[in-house]
Amino acid sequence: MKYPQLNSGIFINNRSRFIEKMVSQSVAIFNSNDEFPTNGDQLYKFKQNADLFWLTGIEQEDSMLILCPSNPDKSLREVLVLVRPNELKEKWDGHRLRKNEAEQISGIKTIIWLDTLESFLQPLIHQAETIYLNTNENDRKSNYLSVRDYRYAAMIQSRYPLHQYKRSAKILKELRAIKTPQEIEVMQKAIDITDSTFRRLLKFIKPGVMEYEIEAEIWHSFLSQRATGTAYGSIIASGDRARTLHYVENNQECKDGELLLMDFGAEYGNYCADLTRTVPVNGKFSRRQKIVYNACLELHHYAAKILKPGISILDYTKKVGDQATVVFQKIGLLSKSDVKNEDADNRAYAKYLYHGISHHLGIDVHDLGTRTEPIKAGMVFTIEPGIYIEEEQMGIRIENNYLITKSGNKDLMKNIPITVEEIEALMKK
Repeated sequence: MKYPQLNSGIFINNRSRFIEKMVSQSVAIFNSNDEFPTNGDQLYKFKQNADLFWLTGIEQEDSMLILCPSNPDKSLREVLVLVRPNELKEKWDGHRLRKNEAEQISGIKTIIWLDTLESFLQPLIHQAETIYLNTNENDRKSNYLSVRDYRYAAMIQSRYPLHQYKRSAKILKELRAIKTPQEIEVMQKAIDITDSTFRRLLKFIKPGVMEYEIEAEIWHSFLSQRATGTAYGSIIASGDRARTLHYVENNQECKDGELLLMDFGAEYGNYCADLTRTVPVNGKFSRRQKIVYNACLELHHYAAKILKPGISILDYTKKVGDQATVVFQKIGLLSKSDVKNEDADNRAYAKYLYHGISHHLGIDVHDLGTRTEPIKAGMVFTIEPGIYIEEEQMGIRIENNYLITKSGNKDLMKNIPITVEEIEALMKK
C-alpha cells in the first residue's frame, strides 16, 4: 500500500456491527476477489473485494474471513485466512503478509494459512445451523461473470445442502451505507488530496493543453500525496465532449473559449472522493457560460438544501427535477409550453439534465445503499447536477460530496473552489 496503515479500529468496529446482525449458531464466510488475466502472462491490477476490505482492511489476494460469533472457543470467532508466504513467489511478485502484519492491519488475532483451510473450516460449519454467504448486490452491478463469491457459494451449498443459508449482502448494504467517524476521516483525506490537485490544475490549464496532459497531472498529484490512485477513470472533457457523461478518451486539445469539465477523485485507503468542476480553458467565463454555470450551481445549492434524513433518493431526485424545470426556463432552455406539454415519463428538463443527481459514496465510488428508503445520518452522497446543451456545444456539471447529519448535511468539499469568481481568480494567478 502507498498510504500509511489505517487504524485497525475501523475494521474491528465494522466486524462488530456485522456480527450484531448475525443470527445465533451461524458462520459467515467472505472471499477476496479473483485475479483476472489481461493477455499473455499479465494480470489486471488486483482490486480487493470491497466487503472483505470493509471487514478486515486486508488488500492481499487469496484472503478470506470467517466469523463464528457463537463458537464456544473465543479464539475461533474471528479467523483471517491468508495465502502462505512463498520464498520463490516473493522473489517475483513481492512481499506477502505475515501473521503479525495482518493482525496489525485487521485487529484479528487468529490467522491461518489457506492451504490448511479445508480441515479447519469443516468443524466450524458442522457446529453452525446457518451459513452466511456473500454476493455482489450493488444495484448498479452489470457484471455477470462467475466470480469467486458465486462459485464459492455454489460449492458450499452443494457440500452442505442441509444448512440454512442467508445473504451477507443484505446486512452489508445497510451497514456500509452508514459511515463511522473513522471512515469519514479517511474519506476526508481522499477529498483533501483531490482539493489540492484541483487547485494545481487551475494553474496548469490553458488553451492548447491536451486533455491527457491534465489527466497526467492528476495522477502525479495523487501519487505524490500517497493516494492509491484514482477512484475511477478520470473524465477530462473539453468543449462539446463534456456532454458525454462517461467520456474517458481524454485525447483532444483544450481550446480557447471552451469550457473544460473535469470529473475525478482520489482513492485513499480504498475510500473514494468524487469531484466535478467545469472551468473555462482560457481562465475567463463568457457571459453565457457564466449564466449557465450559475444556474447549475443554483441547482446544486437547492439539492444540498433538501438532501437530509427522511427523504428518499427517488423523491429527492423528483424535487430537483422540479427545480431544474424552473431554472431552465429562467435561462431560456425551456418554454412554458415545453413544460405544459411534457411527458410525465420523459420530462422536459431531461433534455438538458439526463442523469441522476446523487449516489452513495464510500469504498466504492457508487457505494452500497438504498434509493427507495429514507436516507439516514451517516450516509455520504454526491450532489452533481449538470446542464448539457447540444445546441451550444456546452456541458457543465458541479459535484461535491456530502455527509448526512441528524439535521441536514455537511459539505465535505466546502473548501474546494466552486464559484465563478473563485475559479477565475485562481486561474488568473
